[in-house]
Amino acid sequence: MLPIQLFRQNKELVLQGLAKKNFRETELVDKIIASDERRRELQVEHDNVAALVNSASKQIGQLMAKGEKEAAEKQKKQVASYKTQIKELVQTIAELEQQIHNDIVRIPNLPHESVPLGKTPEENEVVRSGGTMPQLAEQKLPHWELMEKYKLMDLALGNKITGSGFPVFTGQGARLQRALIQYFLDHNVNAGYTEICPPFMVNEDSAYGTGQLPDKEGQMYHVTADGLYLIPTSEVPLTNIYRDEIIADSDLPIKMTAYSPCFRREAGSYGKDVRGLNRVHQFDKVEVVQITKATDSYQTLEEMVAHVEQLLQALELPYRILRLCGGDISFTAALTYDFEVYSAAQERWLEVSSVSNFENFQANRMKIRHRDENGKTQLLHTLNGSSLALPRIIACLLENNQTTEGINIPAVLQPYFGKDIIK
Repeated sequence: MLPIQLFRQNKELVLQGLAKKNFRETELVDKIIASDERRRELQVEHDNVAALVNSASKQIGQLMAKGEKEAAEKQKKQVASYKTQIKELVQTIAELEQQIHNDIVRIPNLPHESVPLGKTPEENEVVRSGGTMPQLAEQKLPHWELMEKYKLMDLALGNKITGSGFPVFTGQGARLQRALIQYFLDHNVNAGYTEICPPFMVNEDSAYGTGQLPDKEGQMYHVTADGLYLIPTSEVPLTNIYRDEIIADSDLPIKMTAYSPCFRREAGSYGKDVRGLNRVHQFDKVEVVQITKATDSYQTLEEMVAHVEQLLQALELPYRILRLCGGDISFTAALTYDFEVYSAAQERWLEVSSVSNFENFQANRMKIRHRDENGKTQLLHTLNGSSLALPRIIACLLENNQTTEGINIPAVLQPYFGKDIIK
């Protein structure tokens, strides 16, 4: 959520940022500013009337002391009238504040100045790439056929148990999942992240805090009887650990990592691009989250990008890093880098991670603060990244490492998987 001061003090900056994000409801900006001006006017009126109440109350005491009961009674009636006026003002101000809040939460975060212009993913900017493209035989198989051949996953069984998009991993497939999760967690912990095992459902306040509500309400699974939401990523419970907290500078930066299943409705997804593990409703992911001072957040973002890049290099996967354009960046992010891995059998790039700086957008919703050198509370910045999401990593590992003898396991995974090849 953008601070209200930003609308008052730099309307043009807000409008420019919203234009880069291709946000169309720009009339909300003028509405917010007008509502806030009216609220401030009413607050001044409230304070003035409250001062009259205080003054009149003192006069009543003085009049009673002098024995001027009739004059005192007259003042009491005036005070009662003032209090009625104050009550009405309080109600009107509260209604205006709620309206301002309802409008502001519909406004996305403003993009960082480095975010490129553009409306579609094709206009994202390639920052750098790495790895070696695999050379596969002509009879190469996509991962869904490899998983069937080696009995690693059963999509039909998942459909029977739950529905489409809920895969069941079996045998060596389940073992590969476990190996990747453990490797990713170890890599993160060795880099100074504290491992957390969070709840996999959150309440409405938590979903609102990280920006899933109201923007992504239709994309989450909602347990209506209890008002809980299945998490789309462990970013949500991790960041909310510090909701309504004032964090000591000595505890910054906060670095957390967690494994969790992730649940996404992905309504309307269909076609060849969602076959196999390309897009599913439940998947496993390891996440990294940092909370840091505003002055440090962009250096932290670059460090997190390098951290994720190391994982892909260790897995020996060909990858590229994209800086998302204004039209492709999320509602909550100020700057996002996407990681894509090349799927040799499908001959296409698959997104496997997003690393984002939200600046103070989430922290303002959650009131995550620290005290500056003057003792004044200031909002912190929040960042998160996939480190990594498993489905497409598994898809690319299987496709890129297939041979006539089996599927080779990257050296870094072999101690976790327990063998060097899937046969």
